[in-house]
Amino acid sequence: MESQVLAVFVYASITAVATGVGALPFAFVRSFPRSWLGIGNAIAAGLMLAASFGLIYEGVNYSLTRTMVGVVIGLFFILWSHRFLERYEDVSLGSLNGLDARKALLIVGVMTLHSFAEGVGVGVSFGGGIAFGLFVTIAIAVHNIPEGLAISLVLVPRGVPWWKAGLWSIFSSLPQPLMAVPAFLFVEWFKPVLPAGLGFAAGAMIWMAFSELIPDALEDVDAGVVATSIVLASAAMVAFQVLLGG
Repeated sequence: MESQVLAVFVYASITAVATGVGALPFAFVRSFPRSWLGIGNAIAAGLMLAASFGLIYEGVNYSLTRTMVGVVIGLFFILWSHRFLERYEDVSLGSLNGLDARKALLIVGVMTLHSFAEGVGVGVSFGGGIAFGLFVTIAIAVHNIPEGLAISLVLVPRGVPWWKAGLWSIFSSLPQPLMAVPAFLFVEWFKPVLPAGLGFAAGAMIWMAFSELIPDALEDVDAGVVATSIVLASAAMVAFQVLLGG
């Protein structure tokens, strides 16, 4: 059993590290025109929206009611978090301060919450056997790369070095190995709460996309560019998820 627990932790840790890969493209880009910030926000919104509805679809396969309850709780949680952060004007995140830091904290926080549900998913999958667990682990690891890209698209154009964006991306996925082990050990207990966790993450991510990322994008580029970026990013993410699942 100890060797199995260690294997689950190691495999889940790989999914966390994979999130940092999303920051690598920014190692080759040195400057960001203001319009890139708008396009980056729009692409991040599209990726998050597609991922969110993927989470909801996965959740309803377990329980429609618990998934929808999770969505509502996630919505109210992110609303509370937003209002809480608004009270503090001196918020900082690395080299970011003020409004940029609050937005960065929100997206990193939302993606971190999302990782709790994915960690449970990894652990539960290993309860069904090593082969199935490995398949789910690989799927989540590959799926995490565009999620790291979404985080980096928000952080890097605002002045965060690409390698720090990669570390923040990995940080956002640390709950995956932390949750995978208890979910594996107590799989029957975690199964009922998984759909609520998936819905919770989806509700928070959808709110983040519409309340923060899209309005920010519209400040820097026109609505047509924002809409085009969201559609293309969403379509690419859905195609990616379908191909991965197939």
